[in-house]
Amino acid sequence: MTSASKEGIIHAATVDDGRGLIKVGGKVNVSIGTAGVLGLDKVRMDVAPTTAYLMVGGRCRMDCAFCAQARSSSASALKLSRVTWPPFEEKEVLDRLAEAEVKGTIRRVCLQVTVGRDYFRRTLELVQAIKGICHLPVDASVLPGDLRQVEALLAAGLDHIGFGLDAACERVFKRVKGGDWRHSLALIEETAEHFPGHVAVHLIVGLGETEREMAEAIQRMHDLGAVVALFAFTPVWGTAMENVPPPPLPTYRRMQAVRHLIVHGLARFEDLAFDGGRLVSFNISNLGELLADGEAFRTSGCPDCNRPFYNERPSGTMYNYPRPLSPAEVEAAIAELKLGEI
Repeated sequence: MTSASKEGIIHAATVDDGRGLIKVGGKVNVSIGTAGVLGLDKVRMDVAPTTAYLMVGGRCRMDCAFCAQARSSSASALKLSRVTWPPFEEKEVLDRLAEAEVKGTIRRVCLQVTVGRDYFRRTLELVQAIKGICHLPVDASVLPGDLRQVEALLAAGLDHIGFGLDAACERVFKRVKGGDWRHSLALIEETAEHFPGHVAVHLIVGLGETEREMAEAIQRMHDLGAVVALFAFTPVWGTAMENVPPPPLPTYRRMQAVRHLIVHGLARFEDLAFDGGRLVSFNISNLGELLADGEAFRTSGCPDCNRPFYNERPSGTMYNYPRPLSPAEVEAAIAELKLGEI
């Protein structure tokens, strides 16, 4: 389904997704862990990603205070969170994705899309190119302008559109993102209504919200039918928030537990007890049993998304476990909730 040059290096090529030939070419940024799995680079990995993470769009026109790709950021153009994303020829990346699908080493593709030049067109083309060369499900963390663009992205083959709401409330949203909170919420709600099952929402713990505000946001997004992906704020050099510390581990553990219980129908926001914005009780007598499999403390988001060390260093605090937890790790994570009822 692909064209090839005699030298094996392709700067412009086509794939046929059954709807016509799609031009591919140039370069795409690949997370360093993904590059290791695809054989594009030699990378030592404690845990390999099960989703292939690609970044497109270039330096962003948005100016989120925590983001390495923000307009005013002086961080490397190859950074997103604490991960490096080197560029590779798009044709080679596509070929390696097809091979990884056959091997079973990659089970999903996720595009991290910045609001750069021609980002929407570029996203559409890349989604179509991926779907034309393999059968892997494709998601994109992208900022569509309206419902028409949402429809175009889904028609191109996206499984989930990941909305980077990030902030749990309008107060924090205005301070760290500076966009239109009501417009962002309205588009998420419209998409969830018109395209149920195709919405994911990213929320970042540690941007300045209270635990009550985050728990309420998790419930709100779940009630819309969205996949809720929880991240821990990670300070990155060169960003406006480079000197802000990550959230305390007990806070993040509590929010992980809140998300787990809500999305599995084991609790609702209304059941929780707060004191001054801090969660003090789940009001569940068998909480330890409900968390005993450790799933609450693993990476959350779309299926097969494990994001190894996106928020942490292998030797540092483990916010999101990219693999099943050992019994000792589960015991430690439950203890890190800092609740006396377990």
